Amino acid sequence: MSKVMLVTGGSRGIGAAVAKLAARRGYAVGVNYRTHSDAADAVVAEIQREGGNALAIQADVSQEDQVVHMFHTLDERLGPLDALVNNAGILETQMRLEQMDADRLMRVLSTNVIGAFLCAREAVRRMSTRNGGQGGAIVNVSSAAARLGSPNEYVDYAASKGALDTLTIGLSKEVAPEGIRVNGVRPGTIYTDMHASGGEPGRVDRLKSVIPLRRGGSVDEVAGAVMWLFSDEAGYTSGSFIDVSGGS
Repeated sequence: MSKVMLVTGGSRGIGAAVAKLAARRGYAVGVNYRTHSDAADAVVAEIQREGGNALAIQADVSQEDQVVHMFHTLDERLGPLDALVNNAGILETQMRLEQMDADRLMRVLSTNVIGAFLCAREAVRRMSTRNGGQGGAIVNVSSAAARLGSPNEYVDYAASKGALDTLTIGLSKEVAPEGIRVNGVRPGTIYTDMHASGGEPGRVDRLKSVIPLRRGGSVDEVAGAVMWLFSDEAGYTSGSFIDVSGGS
């Protein structure tokens, strides 16, 4: 029987790359999406064409009732959860902090922080040996912004990823004795559609000259790091981070 993985925000970008790679490595994959059902269905269709097993599941991770329903759906359709990738995240238009209003802050923090906490909670309830589970692993997709701060652009997004890093450290210690490993991956400047959400689709090309490797990264390079943390080779790794940021 295949292991089961849930990838939040799995319809596009890094999430889609992780979902596809996980399926190639034998996981049955729940592909979560909020609004882009066509994109999620395309990811599932590609996985199925390659002989894998995947299911698109709609849920806004910032809403507790939708998160609970998503996990119940996964239980019923794919089976017991083995792996969670907390990847869902949003980014808003580039601006300085002095221009941000509370509604923007609530949107970013609700999805990027509260959503990750809720999904981790549901995963622990299922995986923890304390709760009768068989153990498992969680990977939180953070950002180099958590270390760099994103001044003049996305200080709110950076702060949300800093909170995700703290969750990674604290939760890893909380659930390690219960068979669950928790780690993080911090992508740097990666070619994804997210930059368009911030109002600058060409941001990677603008910044690549100051990245030590002198290029932007690919979603497949991030997915490889995520999947290593689920591998047997990472069996003694918890509370740790992989920076996929070109040396930045």
